[in-house]
Amino acid sequence: MSTEVTISTEHIYEGRVIKVRVDTVRLGNGKVSKREIVDHRGAVALVAIDENDRVLLVRQYRKAADKELLEIPAGTLEAGEDPLACAHRELAEETGFSASRIERLTGFFPVPGYSTEFLHVYAATGLQPAAGSADEDEDIEVVPTPLARALDMVVSGEICDGKSIVGLLLYARLKGD
Repeated sequence: MSTEVTISTEHIYEGRVIKVRVDTVRLGNGKVSKREIVDHRGAVALVAIDENDRVLLVRQYRKAADKELLEIPAGTLEAGEDPLACAHRELAEETGFSASRIERLTGFFPVPGYSTEFLHVYAATGLQPAAGSADEDEDIEVVPTPLARALDMVVSGEICDGKSIVGLLLYARLKGD
């Protein structure tokens, strides 16, 4: 297996959250091809567990999916922002809580076929009310859910968001549920 060599790049879109480019690449076998790539700063997601062993899910409408989804809290990194600092910020913004302990669970590329996004997943415990409010362009409802019920919702398909599935299943595996 060999790497692809970029011959040229055409930047075709720059938005607030993403940029889109088309790279012309030379494959290891010498053939030339094009790759459409979404540039993304990366993001964090948190499995936030309260003192009653409930996970704080957030319900919000997602235009791309054209429906309300239940997800674990998450958000995009600011330029140059440390992922752990982003995790603390996003937890307060999306749930109104801070955590005395935030531990890294994993990190992964959600869609490496066309995006540079890398998602850092954390577990947040020792929750305390904190100042924070959702971004102006977000309408979020916090839904405390027993962890066992959230896992059932993954199995049933009620929770169908990739980062939430990864975070919840990995947290349960590491916790021993």
